[in-house]
Amino acid sequence: MTIFKQTPAAGEHKLFFRGDSVTFTLKLSDPLKCKAFLRTNIGNASVRRKEIIERVENEMDMSAQDWHDIQMANVDPYTYNITLALIEVAHFEGKCCFFEDGNSEPLWPEGDNAHVNVEPSEYTSSNSIYCAFVRQFGPNKAKAHAESHSLTKVSHSEIEILDEAGYAVIPPSGTFRDLIDELDFIIDEMKCRIIHLLPINPTPSVYGRMGRHGSPYASLDFTAVDPALCEFDRKATPLDQFLELVRAVHLRDAKVFLDIAINHTGWAAKIHETNPEWLVREDDGTIHSPGAWGVVWGDLTELNHECLELWSYLADMFITWCERGVDG
Repeated sequence: MTIFKQTPAAGEHKLFFRGDSVTFTLKLSDPLKCKAFLRTNIGNASVRRKEIIERVENEMDMSAQDWHDIQMANVDPYTYNITLALIEVAHFEGKCCFFEDGNSEPLWPEGDNAHVNVEPSEYTSSNSIYCAFVRQFGPNKAKAHAESHSLTKVSHSEIEILDEAGYAVIPPSGTFRDLIDELDFIIDEMKCRIIHLLPINPTPSVYGRMGRHGSPYASLDFTAVDPALCEFDRKATPLDQFLELVRAVHLRDAKVFLDIAINHTGWAAKIHETNPEWLVREDDGTIHSPGAWGVVWGDLTELNHECLELWSYLADMFITWCERGVDG
């Protein structure tokens, strides 16, 4: 029985950058009269994108026209290979197969497709990421600073009394401008070239809030900026102040990435009002909360990604942030 092995291995995930090349190799334990092929969608990212758009806009089934077979070169009686240039940024897959002479059925290595992830070429180096939780800057950066802030002088017992009386006690937050003040150190001294912001959308302050501050992942509006992360300024809206941060990062030749969790929203999110049909519900109508590792995240409401209208909404949302200068 002939044993055959593929490289990259079936099921393996490989990271490349635009401009790299990938070589697929198929090795046989015994020489056979056959032809070998790579079945892949490498090089056809535009076709895949077109099918996705047509599925959403015209409700057309995806027909996988991006997949094609490319014949591999016979290096020696035991080895076949092919090298492909990676010129598109996208996620691709591929798997080798061969046809013995006189047999129309392909023979495949066991396992899943090999996965090829191609990232932009500018991220091949100088990729250090600084994860910034804006709330933790300014007066919250260190305990000494926090204690000097007038609004933090409320005692724990007083907070507990207010909690029990049903008041929402939320400590003051750091702001975008506080983070701007730290950029020289983060970018110039620490040499971080990507500022990754935890979610900056508004989150529940009363209804459905969990924890003292509420989770930043309980977004109420995917395109809005949380005013709690800003100074009150009659000349600069919360969005203006976010754009100040984007400009400050770009002036230092760095990039801004946003963490946007599109799997779910917080309770009473804008989507609950405009498109309640996008929510995942239990059989009795209860709105479903997602979770992981045996824990249910009760402050979140899961979105149903089988609704293609949601895809259009999310695409427009991502474009909105790109137009605001966000890099990733």
